[in-house]
Amino acid sequence: MTNDPTPVAPERKRPAWPRNAALALAAAALTFFAFRLAGTSEAEEEPAVAAASPSAPASPSAPVSPATSASAAASATASPGASASAKPLSTRPVVALDVAFPKEVKDPAGGVYTRVGAVTLKSCTEPDSVGPRLIAMIEESKGCLGQHVALYKDAANNQFNFSVFTMKDPVDALHLTTELSMRFDDYQVGAQAPPPGSGLATLAPDSGMVQAFSGAGRAMVAGLGQWSDGRIADYQKLVDRLEPLLKGVGDAVAAHERAA
Repeated sequence: MTNDPTPVAPERKRPAWPRNAALALAAAALTFFAFRLAGTSEAEEEPAVAAASPSAPASPSAPVSPATSASAAASATASPGASASAKPLSTRPVVALDVAFPKEVKDPAGGVYTRVGAVTLKSCTEPDSVGPRLIAMIEESKGCLGQHVALYKDAANNQFNFSVFTMKDPVDALHLTTELSMRFDDYQVGAQAPPPGSGLATLAPDSGMVQAFSGAGRAMVAGLGQWSDGRIADYQKLVDRLEPLLKGVGDAVAAHERAA
């Protein structure tokens, strides 16, 4: 039994698609990507259906973590201990909102990120939260089970938006994560406006922004970072602020996917 209040939903705002090209190019080298395999895809559980992981090379301006190539190579291999009678992935529960987005995430440097609001969207393809290219990829996939979104802040009121997409098939999650991470100048996941009373400014759609992606099993995690004043500067420092929170959310989602 808990007395915690129901999470408050951030107010959704429509991003500018495509975002300012000069802004995107300035942040070109600041998109990063990690993917962790957790579980077996439905295609692997049904041998009659062939499955292959994306093989497109990473963009030279989008550094890829060492875990990426190993995970991509392993995506067509069943995880050790997987049972032929295991419950189909599409029927396993989606990560709970409060599990995906802890109330607080510790920064190894000593800071704390605080969750401002979180909500589960009605679908994975709402046009005011997802760009047209991502909508098309989701519609061409085996299906998306749900999208959670959340807004975090740090002690300086910098804003960090997160979305977790849970796909029916891990191969689709890997494909989405790979494709989005390779297009550093293409912002397909929208930022969320702060809820009333949060004390945070509602930033303009063309405010400075960096994005990052991670994934595990069926889930793709997208993170966006913006300075509290929306300034278009100091992108590497903004990436450094975003990365610990991406790891915290990614670890929570990965733990659920391993246990699901």
